[in-house]
Amino acid sequence: MAGSRQSSSVPADLPDATTARLSAESLGHRFAGTSMLFTDVSFDLRPGEVLGVCGPSGCGKSTLLSILAGWESPVVGTLIRTGITRTGWVFQNPYGVARRSALDHVTFPLLARGYARREAESAAGATLRLFGLDDVVDRPFRALSGGEAQRLMLARAVTVAPDLLLVDEPTAQLDTRTAHTVNAALSNIAASGSIVVIATHDPDTRAACTRVIDMPTYADAAS
Repeated sequence: MAGSRQSSSVPADLPDATTARLSAESLGHRFAGTSMLFTDVSFDLRPGEVLGVCGPSGCGKSTLLSILAGWESPVVGTLIRTGITRTGWVFQNPYGVARRSALDHVTFPLLARGYARREAESAAGATLRLFGLDDVVDRPFRALSGGEAQRLMLARAVTVAPDLLLVDEPTAQLDTRTAHTVNAALSNIAASGSIVVIATHDPDTRAACTRVIDMPTYADAAS
């Protein structure tokens, strides 16, 4: 993935993800009473890789992420998750606690893991800087712009060094410059030992990924 590869700002004592592996073989899915949404999706991912899942709206990108997270089961094919104990998910539409600050949102996952507040806030502040959020540390979630809220969700997801990071349309609400910052930050997360999977229709994000799959639809397979 393009961009600088500076170190991630997550706490150093979290276990690394060097043994993680995510493998899919001929995955296909449909919802009850409908035709196949997609079929024949295969890949084998290791830490350091950024997979772009591309295709038009409605082709099943978000559904595939749900399958990779273990929230949905594919109707055909095999998914193998090895060494993945921490999965981060960033939804397309950001959500948060209206009155809580940006720092609170990123600090909370670390506090939940038993970190002292001072240590957690220090690590959270560094992660916020990674996503260009230095100026909104104390701002409540309800006062953030859409782009700021989206980057905050990314910061929250990566602060505990997930083995697998799933991101749905991360640059949809961002201007070109900010999108470049986010793409570079996701590269840094992968370089620090995570597997990153991004659902996107943004050509710049697609170009920044180390690997890309175009979602094969059932109509594609039947033609």
